[in-house]
Amino acid sequence: MSALLNVGSVKLHRFHYMTYALITGASSGIGEACAKSLAKDGRNLILIARSIEKLDTLKRELEDAYEVSVLVYQVDLAEITDIEALFTSIADKDIDIVINNAGLALGKSSIEDYAWEDYNQMIEINIKAFTRVAQLAIPHLKRTQGHIINMSSVAGLEAYEGGSVYCGTKAYVKMISKALRIDLAGTGIRVTDIAPGAVETNFSNVRFKGDADIAKKVYEGFTPLQASDIADAALFALSRPASVNIEYMLIMPTAQASATRLVKES
Repeated sequence: MSALLNVGSVKLHRFHYMTYALITGASSGIGEACAKSLAKDGRNLILIARSIEKLDTLKRELEDAYEVSVLVYQVDLAEITDIEALFTSIADKDIDIVINNAGLALGKSSIEDYAWEDYNQMIEINIKAFTRVAQLAIPHLKRTQGHIINMSSVAGLEAYEGGSVYCGTKAYVKMISKALRIDLAGTGIRVTDIAPGAVETNFSNVRFKGDADIAKKVYEGFTPLQASDIADAALFALSRPASVNIEYMLIMPTAQASATRLVKES
């Protein structure tokens, strides 16, 4: 099991009673954008990722810019015991927002040619870790009548060539989000599923194992979404009155009409 690390001292907050927004995959991309958006809105944060260096840098940036408390934890989400250790360590924290964002795609090929290791890692993170985080967060959210936002994808709505297991994992996120909505009805907890289309983040660089040339081509010829666009959508859902639940948001670039219909300039 990798080390569970809480880095840095907690900045004193002007309020005695503090609630936190917990974000997984917070060191880059959509998770980082959500952290910045929420900090700007005055929210205290619990940020989780594998890269403690990036989290520590983000912590300093946000605490210097805004009057918020930022706790950062190094967690390997592929290790369920790490997730359980995290929630044990934050058992005394009042959490009213969870952004269940961590996920990845690895490779893109026909199902029979796929490396099993890539399939397995997507299942470990996109399904098992995602589910355990949601499960362990629910007691916190029941206490605060909070809000969980799950990041799915247009890939969970429509399969595409070479996507197989990744599409399957995101369909799982979509279905679990609906199941949570049903199971938690009456508790005051709100559940939102945000499904982005093509967002220009480190996603494609990870998918193509660091091949920057291939990753760059994914976003050429059109204007993709930015991580901040998804963070804006999350903040909109969170800012609705307690009586309003934005259940599902599919967010696409104007140039993208489906998982496979994307118009690029020649």
